[in-house]
Amino acid sequence: MCGFTGFLLNNASLSKSELHNRAVRMVETIAHRGPDAGDIWHDPESACVLAHRRLSIIDLSEEGAQPMESQSGRYVITYNGEIYNFQELMQQLFKLGHRFRGHSDTEVMLASFVEWGVGPSLERFNGMFAFALWDRRDRLLWLARDRIGEKPLYYGMQNGTFFFASELKAIRAHPDFTPKIDRNALVSYLRFSYVPAPHSIYKGVKKLIPGHFLRIESPLSDGTPHSYWSLEDVYRRGMAEPFRGSEQEAADELESKLKLTVKSRMISDVPLGAFLSGGIDSSTIVALMQSQSDRPVNTFTVGFHEGGFNEAVYARKVAQHLGTNHTELYVTPQEAREVIPKLPQMYDEPFA
Repeated sequence: MCGFTGFLLNNASLSKSELHNRAVRMVETIAHRGPDAGDIWHDPESACVLAHRRLSIIDLSEEGAQPMESQSGRYVITYNGEIYNFQELMQQLFKLGHRFRGHSDTEVMLASFVEWGVGPSLERFNGMFAFALWDRRDRLLWLARDRIGEKPLYYGMQNGTFFFASELKAIRAHPDFTPKIDRNALVSYLRFSYVPAPHSIYKGVKKLIPGHFLRIESPLSDGTPHSYWSLEDVYRRGMAEPFRGSEQEAADELESKLKLTVKSRMISDVPLGAFLSGGIDSSTIVALMQSQSDRPVNTFTVGFHEGGFNEAVYARKVAQHLGTNHTELYVTPQEAREVIPKLPQMYDEPFA
């Protein structure tokens, strides 16, 4: 999963050790997002600090560790997610003269920024991601989030400090942040049963809107989000140029695209699997995974002892049909009750 956090101060009056200690307090709150490794980076020429917790999936070596500097030293990134077309981008960049220390998608992102710039690179990325990127040359902080918003990213400014994090609890840990409930966000929660972007439950903290990036030139400004992708534009293009093939051709095209999509998500240097409920969606995904794998796919199902709620029986039938390596876990009422007190800490803000 991974997670990151950091901050940008209006002045560099704090010592390196003080900056480091603040980053440690922040990143320790999201250690659960990245149990494999973690590190903190501080720009010696400014008060920009980036921190990361790593769940190692691609390039398990130190060459894949974050925060990561570009080979030129201009850019430093801390990032959560996966760029599914990174191997294709790596080949393009290699032809343009770029060389790579390892084989992580993070390094490919940095080379993309060097070659094409941040905005154009975002348009090339196919993936789920949120990142913070520090431009050491131009003293700019970039924040960006994937098209659909699969990966979270919070940001805000208080008391001369600009904060950002994968989870609100990391921002709360910074001594310059004072948590105050945003009453307008609370009204939205009562209406929608969650706090919709760009708002968060706290005053002065926002969620970056999916498909947008933010360029911060000063910690005293929270900037204006800019769109690099629009669902409405995609919808309008589809309406203007609809698919004109037959029903069978549409089905074949859908299967082809789903196969490519699933295959791109199976790139991993560690074992991977799928959550299988036995419904149409998860069964389709697992079937496409198994059709493109030379070994049984790992599948997992959570079941309940109460028959009216238990889908494990359907998942088991699908797993048997596809020949997956299947695991079932059953949840008891007591185990469910034990989780309830932990939910506020997990979600950070009200979620019905």
